[in-house]
Amino acid sequence: MREQRVARATKRTVAPARSSRWLAGIALVLAIGVLALNPLIANAQQATVDLGTADSFAVLAGQGVTNTGPTVVNGDLGTHPNPAVTGFPPGTVNGTIHAADDVALQAQNDLTTAYNDAAGRTPVATIGTELGGQTLTPGVYNSESGTFEITGTLTLDAQGDPNAVFIFQMASTLVTASGSSVILINGAQSCNVFWQVGSSATLGTTTTFRGNILALTSITATTGATVDGRLLARNGAVTLDTNIITIATCAPPPTTPPPTTPPPTTPPPTTPPPTTPPPTGGVETGGGSTAGVQGVDLLVIGGVLLATSIGAAAVGRRVARKGSSS
Repeated sequence: MREQRVARATKRTVAPARSSRWLAGIALVLAIGVLALNPLIANAQQATVDLGTADSFAVLAGQGVTNTGPTVVNGDLGTHPNPAVTGFPPGTVNGTIHAADDVALQAQNDLTTAYNDAAGRTPVATIGTELGGQTLTPGVYNSESGTFEITGTLTLDAQGDPNAVFIFQMASTLVTASGSSVILINGAQSCNVFWQVGSSATLGTTTTFRGNILALTSITATTGATVDGRLLARNGAVTLDTNIITIATCAPPPTTPPPTTPPPTTPPPTTPPPTTPPPTGGVETGGGSTAGVQGVDLLVIGGVLLATSIGAAAVGRRVARKGSSS
């Protein structure tokens, strides 16, 4: 009885311990799975940000556009509600200037919608303030300090997907150092890069910038900065100085033409070689007889007779030998 009580007590102690170990193991597996999936969630495929009618604007401001030097704007230029546009010329606009008209008003309304869309995108990966020297894959990024800076080169890697979207969210400012650049690799396109700036953006001298800046307040492009994208400011001014701003358009996906079947070919007709009919009748002689055929018959008959005589002679010799021996 005492041994049975000890066995029951041991069983009651061991069973919960085993259950605890199972639960701990399951919890560990789940934790590892969450950690492994976290980068994938942060870089989940994002849809592009729809700019609406603001898409045709290379430069759009709320409180006017001011330019110094031979700036080239490849796309529309607009401002609303302030109609002030100065510095064109010497600047050039390869598009239409909309100074506080209905088109600029609608573009500003669509810019507000796009700005709010970009600001609300999730999931977000929080990274450091300095983007220079990094290579980033598609996704949504914000700054732990609320601002982004680029010193040197930022590389955006689409990993072979031409529709890959990059969104950078800033509560405050975007500042690039002189000579800094944003480069795109493996199919990344400027049209799918969005910089949502909570206050103002400043591009340093000779910066090579890619993407669409959606700023709540103002945008300043200093001397020699080039932009493949858009400078879109909601409430403030846009200030330019000897810049080149070109609207970024997404390249259409390549199309594969349907296979073509060549028409059937007909081989050229072939003419069989002429055939010669076999000769008929005997070989013609002077008298017109078939002496050739008759000669052949005589040879056959002569051969048969010769063979018969030889055979008879051989039989006779065998009989003679047999008789003399007896």
